[in-house]
Amino acid sequence: MTIRLNTYVINLDGSTERLQSLRGILDGFGIGFERVSAVDGRKFDLDKIADYDSVAASRYMGRALIGGEIGCFHSHLKAARAFLASDADYALILEDDALPLSNPLPLLEAAIPDLNAIDPDWILINIGNPRAKFVTPIASYTQDKTDHALVAAHYFPMLTSAIVWSRKGAQQFVDRHQKIFAPIDNYFRHWLTRAGHGYAFLPSPVITSDTESLIEASAAKNRSRDNRMWYYGFAKQSRLMQDKILAWRHKRRFARMLKRRQPRS
Repeated sequence: MTIRLNTYVINLDGSTERLQSLRGILDGFGIGFERVSAVDGRKFDLDKIADYDSVAASRYMGRALIGGEIGCFHSHLKAARAFLASDADYALILEDDALPLSNPLPLLEAAIPDLNAIDPDWILINIGNPRAKFVTPIASYTQDKTDHALVAAHYFPMLTSAIVWSRKGAQQFVDRHQKIFAPIDNYFRHWLTRAGHGYAFLPSPVITSDTESLIEASAAKNRSRDNRMWYYGFAKQSRLMQDKILAWRHKRRFARMLKRRQPRS
């Protein structure tokens, strides 16, 4: 079954080598894409960023965010808006450090109709993180001799190098946006661990290359102890524990829902 899916690549202006590297892989799969010029937040004056909530970030993350993280968040908003301005039903969003191991489109063409039948309100699929916790297997698909399990990701995986939006999900992402209080991957975990409707593939058909993400350039280096509040460790552990408890509850409810849908013999 052919689905109406557009592919977008988030890439900083001037980062031509990275774009050409990913273009070569996608061309080999016959995947055309639209480039989304990434928002370069490395020189942001965070006091002048209207949608950055430093108080909420300190409370939730236990530290301030850096410009690269704000730029990355804005870049994903920009990509989601580009998708919503199109007539596509789904969007594959790739950051330019994504490394597809196989063509993800046949996998998505097989899985999305099944996912629509199970959860017509699904929001987002993470296809770029090979590890996930608190999952419920739904179906399995073979792509290039590799079995990929579609799973409900109750504890939504980190990393945003390769994600797939439903139109409904992208619209919610844009409509919900008011203040930034976490990096984009932490935000997706916060949102989807509470709302549900997040999914993933295990193993993932896309991984992250060894090159540093320029849209979050030097993030690891700049997220130093100087950027942390005195309660950073407590905030982190509290965040992780709360999300895991919520994910465990969602996993139990989802399993009961699937069991009710199974035909009785």
